[in-house]
Amino acid sequence: MSGTENPRASRAEYCVVACAEAWRDAGEILASPMGTIPSIGARLAKLTFSPDLLLTDGEALLIGDVPAIGAAPGVVEGWLPYRQHLALVTTGRRHVMMGASQIDRYGNQNISCIGDWARPKRQLLGVRGAPVNSLNNPTSYWVPKHSARVFVEKVDMVSGVGYDRAAAAGPSATRYHRVPEVVSDLGVFDFDTPDRTMRLRSLHPGVTVEQVREATGFTLEVPDEVPYTREPTADELRLIRTEIDPKGLREREVPS
Repeated sequence: MSGTENPRASRAEYCVVACAEAWRDAGEILASPMGTIPSIGARLAKLTFSPDLLLTDGEALLIGDVPAIGAAPGVVEGWLPYRQHLALVTTGRRHVMMGASQIDRYGNQNISCIGDWARPKRQLLGVRGAPVNSLNNPTSYWVPKHSARVFVEKVDMVSGVGYDRAAAAGPSATRYHRVPEVVSDLGVFDFDTPDRTMRLRSLHPGVTVEQVREATGFTLEVPDEVPYTREPTADELRLIRTEIDPKGLREREVPS
């Protein structure tokens, strides 16, 4: 592995590009990004290599333009109330990128509680729609601060379903189940291994394999050669900085 960090792009901007790649050539599906950098990434994908991607205002409107983060849409194409959103989920025509308070080697995700469910040390969001999301449409994850507290040997409670549990549940669970990628502030990960355990796919420039291993609470599959996450093009940087996120909110989520 060789190369140096692109001085033109910040770590946050590499993360944006990595998130955008999750929706590359996705076609006419609904992108549901959760978090600032995934939201910037989805907009970047829409403006570049996935023009048919469907975006919402984060509530109930399908939007026809690509407003800056935090700005109101100028074009509304449709109405997507909660019941129709749920119906869309069950068709598989949606790719959600959720957060994860914990995630394990098989992609099981926890956003519910820390500690034993009967007497948790900390109450989080709750399971929410994670089981339905992960069993019915592609579900990727975004972790803005990679640490062994997040990347754990075993999650305290399963919210989003990983590959081992989907396989144990049988064909009805595996039919549409897919975890395409996990993006963190250190790199990009997938489950393209024989036993469907997490693999390091790329490192963000400036990050080492040793850093990732130290910040991961389980044994990670690491290829002999790990590439760097691709750098943003000049046009992508322009779009990120001047059109999608002119206020620089990305740098608050992943500081340089």
